[in-house]
Amino acid sequence: MSGHSKWSNIKHRKGKEDARKGKVFTKLARAITVAVKEGGSEPEYNPLLKAAIEKAKIENMPNDNIDRSIKKAAGDQNENLFETINYEGYGPAGIAVLVSCLTDNRNRTASDVRHSFDKFGGNLGQSGCVSFMFDKRGLVVIKREDNIDEEELMLKAIDMGAVDFSSNDEEFEILTNPEDFNIIRDKLKEDGYDFVTAEISYIPQNTIKLSEEKDIKNMVKMIESLEDNDDVQEVYYNWEIPDDLEVE
Repeated sequence: MSGHSKWSNIKHRKGKEDARKGKVFTKLARAITVAVKEGGSEPEYNPLLKAAIEKAKIENMPNDNIDRSIKKAAGDQNENLFETINYEGYGPAGIAVLVSCLTDNRNRTASDVRHSFDKFGGNLGQSGCVSFMFDKRGLVVIKREDNIDEEELMLKAIDMGAVDFSSNDEEFEILTNPEDFNIIRDKLKEDGYDFVTAEISYIPQNTIKLSEEKDIKNMVKMIESLEDNDDVQEVYYNWEIPDDLEVE
């Protein structure tokens, strides 16, 4: 799977939740702005905005912040226009990395992303160099609870049209085709399931382990450096994060 859940746990262990949330809220507000600009301020008629709001709520972004972001985007025609750009490259030992950005300054973002790759033993590549190694999927992650029957959830997800279902000791992960994501997410929410993650994601077709300690440390630092950038929305990679990874 994507490694999202594991990486989330790593960030929690680092004890930087307040700082991380500040960064996340900035990025979520930007995503909401783009969604409103592209499809209007009514979530029921704008699937992109609905998805952005759902993601913001999962991250515990206050409703006032969400409403303020929507109203600002709808009312300010002079707001800087953001564009979506994906950057592709390789991390230490050839790990494929795909970086999704929303930016109002393409040159600044390209320079910052390139710096993160170069500083930690990677290299930024050409468009298309690694994207073929990922599948675009809807991703729904549900926390494992005692009152959730795994088989019931799996059969329900499959009946809804999910393309894959997997689980670990902490969570259930459901993959959908992008066009089915909104419907399946909404049905699961109506059935009372709480989401750890619910978003369109890029899932690696295969994952690679890193054996050298130096490569592992550089990979962690590269991901941190990229995610600390306000222009970067998501970082996807085909690194198989070890279960026993400890981050200082």
